[in-house]
Amino acid sequence: MRLASSVIEVIGDTPLVSLDRLTEAYGVEGSVVAKLDYLNPGLSKKDRAARGVIEVAEVNGELKPGQTVVELTSGNMGTGLAIVCSIKGYPFVAVMSRGNSEERARMMRALGAEVVLVDQVPGSEPGHVSGEDLALVEEAAEEITRQRSAFRADQFERDGNWQAHYATTGPEIWEGTDGRLDGFVDFLGSGGTFFGVSRALKERNQDIQCFIVEPEGSAVLAGETIQKPNHPIQGGGYSKRDLAFFDASVVDGYLQISGEHAAQVTRDLARLEGIFAGFSAGANVAAALKLLEGPMGGGTIAVIICDSGLKYLSTDLWG
Repeated sequence: MRLASSVIEVIGDTPLVSLDRLTEAYGVEGSVVAKLDYLNPGLSKKDRAARGVIEVAEVNGELKPGQTVVELTSGNMGTGLAIVCSIKGYPFVAVMSRGNSEERARMMRALGAEVVLVDQVPGSEPGHVSGEDLALVEEAAEEITRQRSAFRADQFERDGNWQAHYATTGPEIWEGTDGRLDGFVDFLGSGGTFFGVSRALKERNQDIQCFIVEPEGSAVLAGETIQKPNHPIQGGGYSKRDLAFFDASVVDGYLQISGEHAAQVTRDLARLEGIFAGFSAGANVAAALKLLEGPMGGGTIAVIICDSGLKYLSTDLWG
């Protein structure tokens, strides 16, 4: 392995692991292969998007030397941006709901970010960020961007997000499985990972089936009525109906996973596979197991291990 000039250069190229112990324990036929993106420097898949957004903005001249960068985040994109901005010399302000776990704010501060925490709407539960909570964070992020003449690293709008996964994550999964892959599932936040990876995979084999994963009771993209906006799966399921990266041509279906089911599978990942992950990783694996129990039995399905369980120690996931 060559010597890297900075930690930015070691983002990506994460291991791909077969979850054979888990599939055996759940009694399903087939394979789940897990892309361990929690082993990125910022402990999440969002390091890829952070690097992509910043480097595309540098190339096209939208981001000026020394300009402040601002972003709305549930913690993972903010952590990735804190790392990339620190190394490249951009002041970074992360704007986050108080409903997200405190570990994330502490990590971003340690990495040099200024962290602005936005109060939740009355009646919201800590650890359960709703669409209404996210709207307040968006307002705060926009105001700070205006006040500081900052660059808004908008992961929901900037193509550097999905392009990073199209250029790296998708091809890495394809190469790691030698193309022997039947499906891909991903819990949707901004949509960058799902649509970037799905486009890359389907360009190589159109028959690979790609499924969007949403929280049970908050599956608006699947056309369902919102019943549980305060689900515990942080990083997505914000009831956003309009996604900039949405591309129906790569969507083969929708799966819903409850917060309780995601939490149990996350714990089983740690106990059976030694993978200490967060809620959304558990949702992804639970969705893959559901497919293997039904229409895709005997197949091989890829998932992303989105972030580390270290970011959830203050939540009831590890209580």
